[in-house]
Order: sequence, then C-alpha cells, then structure tokens
Amino acid sequence: MYAELLDAVTGNDAEKVERLLRDGAAPDPDGPGETTALYRAATGGHVAIARALLAAGADPNRIGGGEDEGLPLCGAAAWGRTETVEALLAAGADPNLRESHGWTALLWAAANGHAGTARALLAAGASAEDANDGGETALTLATRRGALGVVRALLDAGADPTRADGEGDTPLSIAYDWLGTHLESALLEQLAEQAPEDADLTVSRARAEDGTDLVTVTAARPDGGASEIVCQRGHAAVATLLEDATGERLPFGDLVERAMPYRDVDEEAETWWTVADSLSRRADEETFEAAAELSVSEDPRRREFAADVLSQFGFDGDERPFLERTLPILRRMAVADGDERVLRSVLGALGNHADPRALPEVLSVITAEGWTRTQADPAALAAVLPPGHAEGLALLVSMTEDPDEEVRDWAVTALTGLAEHREEVRAALAARGL
Repeated sequence: MYAELLDAVTGNDAEKVERLLRDGAAPDPDGPGETTALYRAATGGHVAIARALLAAGADPNRIGGGEDEGLPLCGAAAWGRTETVEALLAAGADPNLRESHGWTALLWAAANGHAGTARALLAAGASAEDANDGGETALTLATRRGALGVVRALLDAGADPTRADGEGDTPLSIAYDWLGTHLESALLEQLAEQAPEDADLTVSRARAEDGTDLVTVTAARPDGGASEIVCQRGHAAVATLLEDATGERLPFGDLVERAMPYRDVDEEAETWWTVADSLSRRADEETFEAAAELSVSEDPRRREFAADVLSQFGFDGDERPFLERTLPILRRMAVADGDERVLRSVLGALGNHADPRALPEVLSVITAEGWTRTQADPAALAAVLPPGHAEGLALLVSMTEDPDEEVRDWAVTALTGLAEHREEVRAALAARGL
C-alpha cells in the first residue's frame, strides 16, 4: 500500500492520498533506506498532500532514504515551496536541522534565491549565521547568486556582513567579483568547462522572485540529458546593501554610475532604487550638494535619478531636516523639466514630501496636455492637497471614474484618507461601494 501512496504523491493526487491514509496506509515507510512520501510531496510543492501526511503522523524531521534525498524541509526550501515550508514548520520541522554536508533549509533557500522561503525560515528561528561543512554561509551563498531579496532578508535578520566563507571570501568581496562582469558570458564560460564539447548551450531569461533578472544557461547533451547554471543580475544592488551594512562608503558619482545601467533591467527598478535609497539615507551635506548638481544634468536619466535620491532625502520618521532645501529643487524640476520620466520621478518625490506648497506644480504636471494618467497622480495630488481646495478635490474625485482601474483604485484610497466630507466625496465613494 505504501508504494501506491508514493505513486499518488508523485501524481499529486490528493484525494487518493487521503483515501489511502484513511484505509490504513502508513505515512512513513518501514525501512530506513526508502523514499519518504513527505519528502516527495515537499520537493514537489504538493502542500495539500504534505498536510495530509503530516496530519496522519508523518515525521517532518525524517531524512528520505531514496537516492539524493534529504530532509523534507530542505527539499521544499531548495525549490522555493514556501507554503509547504510553512506547513512543515507548523508541524514541528526543525529549521536548523542539517542534512548531508551540513546543509540546512535556509542555506538551500539562500543558494537558490528564494527570498520568501528564507523569510519564512528566519521567522521560524532559522539561524542567519548557519554555514555548511565547506564554510559557505547563507549570506555568501545568496551574494554569489545575486539574490537581492535573500540578502536583504538575511541582513534584516542580523547576519554578519563581514563573515567570510571557507575560502576566505567575504560577502562584499564576492559581490565585487561579479560587478562589471557580463553575466551571460561568465555563466556560459563556466558551464562550457563542465559540459561535453557536443553539448548545445542556450541562455534564457526570466524574473526572479525579488524582481531582478534571472539568467539560466543550459547545456543540452545529445543523449537527452541536461545541466544548467542559474544566477541573478542582482550583484550591484547586493554590493550596495553590503556596503551600507559594513560602513563602506563609496563616492556619490560611483554609485550613480552603478545605478545607471539598471533603470530598465529589473522588474521594478530594484537595483536603481536600492542605490538611490542608500544615498538618501546618508542625509549629509556632501550628498545633498551632489544630488542637487545632478538635478540639472544634461542627461535626463541622471536628472531622474537625482529626483529619486531627493525624494526622501534624510527622511527619518517625522524628521525631515533637508525638506526646505529639497522641496524647492523638486518644484523647480516640475516646472522646468520636459522629460516625462523625469517628471514622473519628480511627481513621486513631491508626493513623498507631502507639502501643500507643491500643489501648483503637481497640478501643472498632471493636467498637462498629453500627460498619461497613472496611479501616481491621485497619490501625489492627495498628498499635497490642502483642506478646502475645490479645484484639486474635484480633480481627485474625477479620477475615481478614470478608464484605468489602478488610477480609480488609488483615487478612492486617496479620498478615503482625506478629511474632506463634502457631498461630491461621499458620492464618489458611494459609487465605489464605500
């Protein structure tokens, strides 16, 4: 009956698994050298089956006895099966238990760039300082992968940014090794050294979980087998996080040059914003002056970056020590700049400043002929709109009927946060069922 259970797990047949368990099938095998159903369910991400096996008494900390098998939690983490990881943890899986060569679930998640899984493991008590038998830490593994989301999660959890791996390489030195490297070429060269000469090498790209570019190089052999290397284009952002964590301060211009190539590479400009946020947090005179100078650059991409640096420059809760100097720059850019992408960054920055003095500039931008409405428009308008401003309020109300669903939703959200209770506001909200 156990063989039948394994087949049902492999086929992701949850109904059959539950029936077999009700009929008396054991959730775990009798012998130590056999494949465990739970490991197979965990690696496959079959969360409903995993829960059924756990409810029937499957041991979440039992190492699978099949070839290349290990702990269910490690298998799920290696494949980024976050929901399954959470089910195993809830059933008593030990997040710090090790399988062969000293690998833990967190190390697997870090090596494969699964940020959500890493966060779930850290929240359950996984040690951010774990290392395998070779001395590789979660942070060095994630850095080598270029896994921005995992590196951020580990640093937030207190991982030591200076701890070297077994080869003596620190996370920052690893990140620097990858900076300036053409990722595809490096991966192709690495895989070509391992693959047979007659293997067919291909490159594919996708989005990683954290929004960075995911590059996969595959070597397909004539016999039908294949091997691959996967890496993320996150090393520039990772280096920036590690510099901040270790107190390594690079010149303003160096960080500008680091950010420039990444504006349209990541899904949500993650690298661009990581660098901009790092500069914003410096909150010093030197950085402010450099950003102000950049705001009048002839290059619109650099002016856009300047606006993003100034967007929350020196903000620390309610403390905004540079506001009286950043606001005039942004207001001037809103009037003088004709580049749409620059203006969108300026609009977002004025919204973050949330100062009613910027209302004329915000209105000028979002009502300009040919301007394409986005969700940033109602957000910025609401942020600078003073009580009793009829024109601005009417415009915000009109956005609740915009053809774009995101604009409508943001306009409604903005209206619900205002102190205004006029009839037109109530009517607009009522029309959306609020």
